[in-house]
Amino acid sequence: MHILDARRLLCPMPVIRVQQLIETLTVGDQITVTATDPGVLHDIPAWAKVHGHKTLSTRQQDYDYIVVVQVGESQ
Repeated sequence: MHILDARRLLCPMPVIRVQQLIETLTVGDQITVTATDPGVLHDIPAWAKVHGHKTLSTRQQDYDYIVVVQVGESQ
């Protein structure tokens, strides 16, 4: 499990950081992204779907938004 702290970053930076991290990972790896921008609950899953990755969960915890993504075949 890889952790990405994207707090205090605004769109599109959380998605860009996820993309940069995924480029260094292998298929099946998981990333937990924590952000303060509520847009990540839509933006990261939409990006992941387009690029062949899988969104495992999205949730809000206090003031943070958490998205878990599994790296897919299409990197």
